[in-house]
Amino acid sequence: MEAPVVIDVEGLGKRYRLGVIGGATLSDEVKVALARLRGRPNPLVPVGKEVDGQRVGEHFWALRDVSFQVRQGEILGIVGKNGAGKSTLLKLLSRITLPTTGQVRMKGRNASLLEVGTGFHPELTGRENIYLNGAILGMRRAEIDRKLEEIVAFSGIQHHIDTPTKRYSSGMKVRLGFAVAAHLEPEILIIDEVLAVGDAEFQRKCLGKMREVSTSGRTILFVSHNMASVRSLCSRVIWLHDGTVHRDGDTDTVVRDYLSTYSTKRALVEWTLDQAPEAGGTRLTRVEVHAPERDEVLSVRKPLHLDIDLHTELTDGDLNVGIHVYNGDDILAFAGSWRDACPEHPRLTPGHHRLRCTVPGDLLNEGEYRVVVNFFRRGKLLLQKENTVTFEMHDLERQGSYFGVRKGVFRPRLAWQSTPLNAG
Repeated sequence: MEAPVVIDVEGLGKRYRLGVIGGATLSDEVKVALARLRGRPNPLVPVGKEVDGQRVGEHFWALRDVSFQVRQGEILGIVGKNGAGKSTLLKLLSRITLPTTGQVRMKGRNASLLEVGTGFHPELTGRENIYLNGAILGMRRAEIDRKLEEIVAFSGIQHHIDTPTKRYSSGMKVRLGFAVAAHLEPEILIIDEVLAVGDAEFQRKCLGKMREVSTSGRTILFVSHNMASVRSLCSRVIWLHDGTVHRDGDTDTVVRDYLSTYSTKRALVEWTLDQAPEAGGTRLTRVEVHAPERDEVLSVRKPLHLDIDLHTELTDGDLNVGIHVYNGDDILAFAGSWRDACPEHPRLTPGHHRLRCTVPGDLLNEGEYRVVVNFFRRGKLLLQKENTVTFEMHDLERQGSYFGVRKGVFRPRLAWQSTPLNAG
């Protein structure tokens, strides 16, 4: 039996007027209505201004016609580029602002952590703000008393709990804010990107706590640009694009499609000598990723070649070339350089050169990767070229009954052996 629906969003929209505080004038509304009836363009749109999907005259639609449902105990991830409407959606769900169109139905009390220090009174201490937040959630003092020690311990700011929050750092505010929101037992927990402010240890604690919260039947809406966190935590993801729901589905599928918009999947990029990225008399003219046999697909089981062409005018030969390879979650998979791998390499004399880095097979997991190329001279960074090429690794030799994507950045072919241990 399916869990009950606790969040029902139907036709939700939020409109703002650009550059103006307050609503449109009546005369403006009449002009727009008359123009629409006569089939003429909107008279409020400035001449020569391109109208995009979110701008209509002097109005900007941060959200438009957004509809979805969330069931009890579900962890819903919300992804999208900056300006897609993620934070606006959470503010509407938290009732911080009212929608222009549509409606939101929610069952149960909710706690929101949208911005650093949201809901904190700067003149009150951390302890007093815990009681204030609990009262806002409708909790009795006795309930908060039972949770107080646990909240303070989780936040890790025991020594500052009686200090006014106006003296807290952004990290301390996030620690206390999440501890309060997660421990005061709201039925719905709404979390924006603020966890990025915390350190790695605190982020792990938060993710663990959110899993614990979801298993107790409570619902979480989680906005993040960290796709590794979204993948590990969420069972379903909504992708917002230009204020509308672009995709809504299982986590792996939606995240993969979302990340592909950042990737041009260029296995080859080259520049003419006068247009090539240049610094200190050295130019990057070409980067290519390919299999040993160029017509082959890049396979996780086989090596790949990364070719870097450059032109240098340096006469001292003290030039080093390095690479950073990032996976689809923007995690640095590995880094390497021409000199570090083999110090006895011949020095690069003035002229054109091609360097080849061979990445062995049985190393990278399947998925998308991007390459950053760096030039160094005398130990200092000379040039850094982001996102030169992108490539995708494929698993062409599946075995067994598992056909999902293996976890992790790497997937080496490990040596195994079996030894019979017969009784007697």
